[in-house]
Amino acid sequence: MTYKYIKWFDEISKEDIPIVGGKGANLGELTQKGVSVPPGFCITAKAYSDFISKEELGDKIRRKIEGLDIEDSAKLQMRSLEIRDIINNSPMPNEIKEEIERAYKEFSIKTRIENPFVAVRSSATAEDLPEASFAGQQDTYLHISRIDEVLRYTRKCWASLWTARAIYYREKQNFDHFQVSLSVVIQKMINSEKSGVMFTANPITNDVNQLMINASWGLGEAVVSGTVSPDEYILDKCNKKVVEKHISEKVVMVVKNEEDIGTVEVRVSDFLGYDFINKQCLTEEEIDELAEYGIKIENIYENYEDIEWGFDKDTKKLYILQARPITTLKNRVKKEVNSMGEKKELNVLTKGLSASPGIACGNVKNISNISEISRIEDGDVIVTVMTNPDMVPAMRRARAVVTDEGGRTCHAAIVSRELGIPCIVGTKTATETLKEGMSITVDATRGVVYEGKVFKKEKEDTGKSDISSQNPAALDNLVYQLSPITATKIYMNLGEPSIINRYKELPFDGIGLMRTEFIFTNMIGAHPMYLVKTNQGKVLIDKMSEGITTVAQAIYPKPIVVRLSDFRTNEFRGLKGGDEVEPVENNPMIGWRGVSRYISPEYEEGFRLECRALKKVREEYGLTNVWAMLPFVRTTWELVKVKEIMASEGLVQGNNFKLWIMAEVPSVVFEAEEFAQLVDGFSIGSNDLTQLIMGADRDSGILNNMGYFDERNEAVKKAISILIKATHKYGKTISICGQGPSQYPEFAEFLVQEGIDSMSVNPDTVNYTRRLVASVEQRIILKQARKLK
Repeated sequence: MTYKYIKWFDEISKEDIPIVGGKGANLGELTQKGVSVPPGFCITAKAYSDFISKEELGDKIRRKIEGLDIEDSAKLQMRSLEIRDIINNSPMPNEIKEEIERAYKEFSIKTRIENPFVAVRSSATAEDLPEASFAGQQDTYLHISRIDEVLRYTRKCWASLWTARAIYYREKQNFDHFQVSLSVVIQKMINSEKSGVMFTANPITNDVNQLMINASWGLGEAVVSGTVSPDEYILDKCNKKVVEKHISEKVVMVVKNEEDIGTVEVRVSDFLGYDFINKQCLTEEEIDELAEYGIKIENIYENYEDIEWGFDKDTKKLYILQARPITTLKNRVKKEVNSMGEKKELNVLTKGLSASPGIACGNVKNISNISEISRIEDGDVIVTVMTNPDMVPAMRRARAVVTDEGGRTCHAAIVSRELGIPCIVGTKTATETLKEGMSITVDATRGVVYEGKVFKKEKEDTGKSDISSQNPAALDNLVYQLSPITATKIYMNLGEPSIINRYKELPFDGIGLMRTEFIFTNMIGAHPMYLVKTNQGKVLIDKMSEGITTVAQAIYPKPIVVRLSDFRTNEFRGLKGGDEVEPVENNPMIGWRGVSRYISPEYEEGFRLECRALKKVREEYGLTNVWAMLPFVRTTWELVKVKEIMASEGLVQGNNFKLWIMAEVPSVVFEAEEFAQLVDGFSIGSNDLTQLIMGADRDSGILNNMGYFDERNEAVKKAISILIKATHKYGKTISICGQGPSQYPEFAEFLVQEGIDSMSVNPDTVNYTRRLVASVEQRIILKQARKLK
């Protein structure tokens, strides 16, 4: 039986995207490769294009989108609805209608089911491509039966090509609306007992050696839509062992609507019983089977995949419902194979500490001193002994950074994380081993540098975070990244004001630490006291206020806590005019920095310029969401003195202006109650606090490797406990900024149990930390509930 508009799954391969769209092509490819896929067929994209052509709908649609301002949400929604009404109210040509009727009847015979229930799924011809995520933009309808309903929902799928979110995304990605067509997948419905999503690389941490499985009861629609917080399993891909497991409270589930077509949301307690709410969904055998399929599918596509799956309620058999590339994986890579299909042997050149995760390829530029940074071009890999603030402009152009010295909290590490570029520190040998011009691959997820470009990029990029590409994101990524609500606030760290638009859609509650050092280095470039001396103080006020305003406006009304300058003497000396006013200290790390600088006659006027910049943002621009934080506070008397200076500049602590201090010197711990009565909040600077409690230089690669520099040390944890108790005694708030909570789950659990009010983490770990904190809070609540029984 031949068809013009119908293709069965076993006739389709991954090369058929123009015919059956991304979803259809993937289902066909998986079917041909022996993966357990529910059977079905595709109504080809030509059926849609012929429908539009024969019913003369093209010009009508063009008139609706011509001159449309997609940023006008109300008008976009209205035009979208009008276009979909045109499609839904137009008759389907008889030739197309008859073929669909014939195929559904043949499908009924093949499955030996009269009027089989099917999923009617949209499959756009630009969908599920590595370079574009059209997933979730068109509609899918589940548990559809009878040919009249199949025809009805096929037309609804065609119409969904013109949803507001789809129009918006195509415009933003510069796709021609009329070059994107739509196939419709008709697939046997699996009545899933349990289902979910599997990623063959960890999309939160970007670890390509891990699998992530999300699972819940009923149909996968609940997991994909974010209706339920699923169980989460993280597996080591090498041995398929579960390395992390979070069992969630699964309150609702989606099931077949027994009284009508489609699905319905029900309470788990009503449908399965109360015990199933907190019961683990998957057995160990099912987890193992899923992992096997995940690895198999990744190998089929030679790519990291986002896979929807379900276990059938009656047969208990696992079915793969969909697979597509993970488009949100930062610095995603394909496996490198040679022409024989064999994996290429990797030549390791050097190893170090993973300081900023990610993978990037580029050519080596050895930088021995600051005078050479102009040699760095877009896409180079900076190799140096250690970075300093003067190198930031070059780091912005670089694809990755590799250093001989340093630990995970050194300058290179912090700046690289904020810029979103891979960074490896503490290699000891990089400047000797990595020769000028050498082509290398920096795998900063594992801390390894390989010879040559051993990973093929799916597309050329700068090696920087891809979060910015998710911004139409806001509409689509919610499907996959809907974050739980947490009692513990999750703030975000930021340094470079210009990159806030990359991250503003992330689920953070505010900026818990905005470093001003980037503004001084990149926007001002001169020492504050040099500007005072040359009567150019307005330059600092204007540039600093400009940088802060950029961020404050983007996230308003969320709070932004601005940490005033905390350059050390060796760093300040690198600014224009700095060598004239900055002393040379043997140990700048514990020298003239922070508040001790603000109250000294040598810098007070410079600090006053910073205060005036902050006042300008708050008063001239009305951005009262801007608060201040004072760094490296040592004594209460210096805090009182600096507050007096701030008040004289119009920054008076009160309900409308919050003042925080960094808690990073042990003296603040010992006088925690006294400090708590002088400020509105603390932010624990875990890097410096650990350094000073342990007597371990945070930049020492040797001590880092030996485990001395670790926030989880009992002495550090006791100090944090003291700070939290003192803060809460006086009704003040306390946060922590640094990598610790997102790097060590057990440290995050300790902080939540102790009652930390918020955590401020780098952009690349906001999603992960929020989910981690949510699971910790749920466990605490569960433990308390069990005690009450």
